Formats: sequence, C-alpha cells, structure tokens
Amino acid sequence: MPLASLSLPSLGYCCQKSPPLSLKSSFLSKPTKTQFSVAFKTTQKRSSSHIVSMSTEAGIGVMGTKLGMMSYFETDGTVVPVTVVGFREGNIVTQVKTSATDGYDAVQVGYRRVRDKKLTKPELGHLGKAGVIPMRHLQEFRLQSVEFETGQKLAVEEIFKEGDLVDVSGTTIGKGFQGGIKRHNFKRGQMSHGSKSHRALGSIGAGTTPGRVYKGKKMPGRMGGSKRKIRKLKIVKIDNELRVVMIKGAVPDKPGNLLRITPAKIVGKNIPKN
Repeated sequence: MPLASLSLPSLGYCCQKSPPLSLKSSFLSKPTKTQFSVAFKTTQKRSSSHIVSMSTEAGIGVMGTKLGMMSYFETDGTVVPVTVVGFREGNIVTQVKTSATDGYDAVQVGYRRVRDKKLTKPELGHLGKAGVIPMRHLQEFRLQSVEFETGQKLAVEEIFKEGDLVDVSGTTIGKGFQGGIKRHNFKRGQMSHGSKSHRALGSIGAGTTPGRVYKGKKMPGRMGGSKRKIRKLKIVKIDNELRVVMIKGAVPDKPGNLLRITPAKIVGKNIPKN
C-alpha cells in the first residue's frame, strides 16, 4: 500500500503495534520488563540436566608417602626393583556418601595429620563434624557399595596382601619447559657436515592447505607435573613393623610426595563389563 493512500486511522493502528521511536538516548531511560525479555531472549541457555560421570574403583584404597626405590631379593635370589611406600598417621574415613543423599556411593578418606592452623575453618569444621583429627589430604573413592562408617581407620594389611595387583596414582615430576627431543623423543639432525638443523622442531604442517596447525601437534612445551596412574603393579612385601609396602616397579612422583593406592581394575573380575 503506498504511503499517500494511508489514512490517519490506519497510521494510528500501526503506531499502536510498534512503540514510537524516541530521539533520546535509550540508556538514560529506565528499561521496562518487556525490553529486558526482548534483549536477552537470544542469550538464554537451554536447561539441560548435567550428569557427572566418575570412575568406579574396584575397592577401597589408601594414601601413602613415597619413600624411594630399592632392590628386593626374593627367596630364590631374584632381584626385584621395588618402590617403598610409607604411611603417616591418617587413612581415616571422614565422610560416607550414599545414593540417597548424594546420588552415588563413595567414601572420603583423610591422610597425613597436620596442625589446626594449617587448615581453613571450613576444613576444620568438616573434619570436626566427622569427629576425626585434622588431616591435610582428602580424597574420594567411588564404590559400588558402601560398607564403611565415619571415623573408621583403614589398615593397609587388611585391605591388601602380598601378591595383589594395585593401581598407583601420583603426580609426575615437573621438568619445566622442554623441547621436542626430550618431551616427545624426537630425533635430532646431524651435528656436522654443514647441517643447520640440530635440535630444531622442523615442519609443523603444510602451507595454504590446511593453512593452520592441527590441534594436538607434538611441540615444545611444559613437561611433567601431571597426574599419572600406573596400573597392575604387584605388591611384593608388606612390613607391618616398619609400616611400609614394597611395590614392584616405579611409580610417579618423587620421594616425600603423596600416592594413591587402589586395587587394580580387572574387567570381568572386580569391575563389571558394562
């Protein structure tokens, strides 16, 4: 319809549908509720149920302190390299979670007694509610069924025995920023005969196609300082007098740091196939 043919009533009807524009600045006037709903209509996120998936352990575990490595001689004279793990005061159940209260079954365990001033007030309140001593480390073990009580002390000799397979978790030793040769075991170039590429990374991709570097490309960067789990290590010796456990092989971290020891996961034996 041409503009000349529009009558005054029709113009008034059009103005009723869309509010008239104002020459004043919009941010000086107080926005209405309808303006807010229009402005943020596109930024509203759809509500979706967030499901947290956690790994279920094969059984309750303990925390320990790495003491170092040594050679262990078996009865037949075989020399076995072992890692010695000691245990400070702790490994006490501080909280029990059930499907009815938290949506899943788990046990929270504390380790390594410290002074009260080393912890925050919320941490002291949490441990005081459980009636246990102040401890530095708190870790959770998710289980298929919970049969523990708050304040119960976990004994290593009752959970594990010699010959058992365990999974040991720790933090690898931090190496700082390292090149491709040390970080990813790249080969170096010739050191003589006019070679100008000795320890350089080399090509990191093509030119125009794809015109970028692929994600995950192995390049120099920070090495170590990450969580690592070594699976299915054998317990060689449990010494109750010295309160140490000898585990065959090497484990992450350096002496004096925290380790997490759990029963090894074997699908079909202690972990369901599904």
